[in-house]
Amino acid sequence: MTEEDKKKVKKGELLPLMEAFYTIQGEGYHKGSAAYFIRIGGCDVGCHWCDVKESWDSRLHPPTATKKIVDEAAKYANTIVVTGGEPLMWNLFPLTQALQQKAMKTHIETSGAYPLTGNWDWICLSPKKNKLPLPEIYPLAHELKIIVYNKNDFKFAVQEAKKVSHNCILYLQPEWSNREKMIPLIVDFVMKNPEWKVSLQTHKYMDIP
Repeated sequence: MTEEDKKKVKKGELLPLMEAFYTIQGEGYHKGSAAYFIRIGGCDVGCHWCDVKESWDSRLHPPTATKKIVDEAAKYANTIVVTGGEPLMWNLFPLTQALQQKAMKTHIETSGAYPLTGNWDWICLSPKKNKLPLPEIYPLAHELKIIVYNKNDFKFAVQEAKKVSHNCILYLQPEWSNREKMIPLIVDFVMKNPEWKVSLQTHKYMDIP
């Protein structure tokens, strides 16, 4: 990457785009809705069960002009989901500003491990034990999504739920490879703790991106 490109990345004028695609939102509050996903490369949170490990190394994903990303997104949908990797590793103010100027809704899926940049209509916060969210992002989250891989994740979920606002929607989602084991435990937990809801990766059941 040239020095000039590095400066543009820092300003948010270029982003390491891994992929972008139009599909159906498969998880959480907006599941079942059409949305255009922008997946940005780069992540150092390092979840061992991550299903997009190819997103971790931002150097593998060429810096792409933010304007080009927005122009392409505008062809498909008015709801845009920015995900990763960990998208907050980058300056997202130019991206969200350009999207909202075109009357598109801006959603983000993040671990919250980096400072919040960008202007967001919806924030899905998915905390990870090995790199917790920054304190300032908790009260801004619209939904809290805890991935349940083992029984200890229920304790983690309760701890994290204490940090978000009372308006935040609480979700427990089984880690895909361990879903058959964990779904019965999640169902039992939610029935005993009805402030929580179950989230499933419905796009994987439907075999869509």
